[in-house]
Amino acid sequence: MVNWLNPPLQKKVAYRSGDTIIAVPAKSGTTWTMNIFHQLRTGGDANFQDIYAEVPWPEFKERPDQPDEELIDRWAALPTNVPRAFKTHSQPGDGPGDFATFRDDLKYVVVVRNPEEAIVSFKPFLAAHSLELWKLWDAVDQREKFLKPNFEAFYKECVLPGFPNMPPEAVPPGGLLTMLFFGFINGWWPLRHKKNVLLIHFNEMKNDHEGSVRKIAAHLGFEPTAEQWPKILEYTSFKWMKQNQRKFEIATLLPFKLLDEGGMVRKGAAGKAHEDGMTPEIAADIKKWSEMMVPDPEARKWLFQGGEIAPPPSRLPTLIIAAAVAALGAILVRRMLK
Repeated sequence: MVNWLNPPLQKKVAYRSGDTIIAVPAKSGTTWTMNIFHQLRTGGDANFQDIYAEVPWPEFKERPDQPDEELIDRWAALPTNVPRAFKTHSQPGDGPGDFATFRDDLKYVVVVRNPEEAIVSFKPFLAAHSLELWKLWDAVDQREKFLKPNFEAFYKECVLPGFPNMPPEAVPPGGLLTMLFFGFINGWWPLRHKKNVLLIHFNEMKNDHEGSVRKIAAHLGFEPTAEQWPKILEYTSFKWMKQNQRKFEIATLLPFKLLDEGGMVRKGAAGKAHEDGMTPEIAADIKKWSEMMVPDPEARKWLFQGGEIAPPPSRLPTLIIAAAVAALGAILVRRMLK
């Protein structure tokens, strides 16, 4: 794990009933979904300075000496009359990497992306982190290990072995693939039919921008007016976000640039991993690791492809059988008593 991330901190957040958790793996549409929430909440706001000030990220620490209480108090002070949302890259559960909080009185928007596309985007994203950030966290040596000449080298030397500061025994099979993507879908997939959980795939968001934003609005209970919708759709478009990318690069929380320009809002493409170095051999290797680490074939297929999520199986046949068995039992009892 890079030094400035502290996932256990989100366990200390005093969530309010009705808060929204935006749960998305790295490079899978997190910032986009945060902005969708903010635009729906405001009815279209082009004047905000930093999306990370609008939608906090509890896993992120701004400096090594920052006490947890400083962040916790900041989030607690957010207005109570405005819907809050928090970003996470984590999943719920009881495992060593499961830090997301799941409660029935919170709302969840969970987005996933084909890990082939997300992992090729992860390489330039890490490279875009400023040298000042690595120096602040005394981690320049880690930065050098991430700067590989091509994606094949990055995959073999960084993705599979895990983060440079992790001891080998702490790295799960599949390395970053499991830590970032496979563990995530394993944690959220069983909750897909919960009323307070919306699972949506990056492919759907790219292929049907307006439909996806409206689906998220309906799930969260936002009801923009007809006059607000054009602004919301414009400000959540990739074109607008690319033109205003400094708003999405954690620009106000640090005294220096955290990311090089364009480091957060990059291509936003679907189905074009090969353009960034994905090869058929690496794609096959990722599929191999997914078969090992994501046991549910339905979850595995949806992670890579998206599509409609099948509704939960109906309980009606079970109830009918149970009623028939009970009726038959009653008949047998009456006959025995005659």
